[in-house]
Amino acid sequence: MTNLPLQKNNRNFQLKIGNVVLKSPVMLAPMAGITDLPYRQLIRKYSKNSLLTTEMISSEMLMQNRKDGGKILENKENDFPLSYQLSGHKPKMMADAAKKLMQMERKPSIIDINMGCPVRKVVCGGDGSALMRTPDIAADIVKAIKDTVDIPVSVKFRLGYTSGEMNFMEFAKLMEQSGADSITIHCRTRSQMYSGSADWQAISGIKKEINIPLFANGDITTPQKAKECLEITGADAIAVGRATLGAPDLIHRIEQYLLTGEDIEQADIKTKINLAIEHLNAEVDFRGVKNAIPFMRKFYPYYIKGLPNAAALRGKLMSSSDYDVIVDELHKISQDL
Repeated sequence: MTNLPLQKNNRNFQLKIGNVVLKSPVMLAPMAGITDLPYRQLIRKYSKNSLLTTEMISSEMLMQNRKDGGKILENKENDFPLSYQLSGHKPKMMADAAKKLMQMERKPSIIDINMGCPVRKVVCGGDGSALMRTPDIAADIVKAIKDTVDIPVSVKFRLGYTSGEMNFMEFAKLMEQSGADSITIHCRTRSQMYSGSADWQAISGIKKEINIPLFANGDITTPQKAKECLEITGADAIAVGRATLGAPDLIHRIEQYLLTGEDIEQADIKTKINLAIEHLNAEVDFRGVKNAIPFMRKFYPYYIKGLPNAAALRGKLMSSSDYDVIVDELHKISQDL
């Protein structure tokens, strides 16, 4: 394992996670309902080496062979390195789900275990962040999956369930002892959800206590913030999630800033509108026009952010169910810029 080199002109960065060697210090964080195949392909359009991650995949859903679960598993060759994220709280079922993933034509590079999702319906079932309250079960899940697969296993979790239950240090040590090859910490508690500020300083002592790679996550919105986060946390790398919405070039910009010192200008608004069209078309190809149109509504506010009449444009894009009307509107916006 190598620590992140922050000096300029270091294009030979390597970070070893088990038997996987990463050439980028940046990972796309998993986001439910976001990081599907088309979204990952947009990230890959700019960043060629970053570790990408799927949406959260329910182990229950996977083992039930539900027809609506097939799309979430799809990948392309250039997706790799690619981590598949599993959620659940039953060690044997999680191991069986991991085994099933290993039977795919292109198997995962890494299997990530979701112990950080704060959504109520997830934690009420004992999954996600709820596992930080049941560390013995969390450890058994890691052990069960490690005994089943021959690829690295990572764990993503938070500072704790509440501000009074910040057990991230003990949890990190336990995950390593259980066999985890790396960890990612979102620097908020479950009770914070996504509000407030990520507390990077809180995890600054972890690298003195563990020997596996640490990814820091939360509020990394610019290349400069990425560098600041690494300096404060002492992490080996970072995971970027929500900040990539409407900015699929962000991970590449962060990579270049960290490894070469080059501060690449972000995509202009015209480019972002064209990316929105590209994204929409990719989703139509992926899931069909009927499902793609409502699915894309969550993304439009990010692509058009900054336009003087963004609110009115957002209303038009999100209220229409006609593909041609939406594309015409986006083209019109692009041509007027």
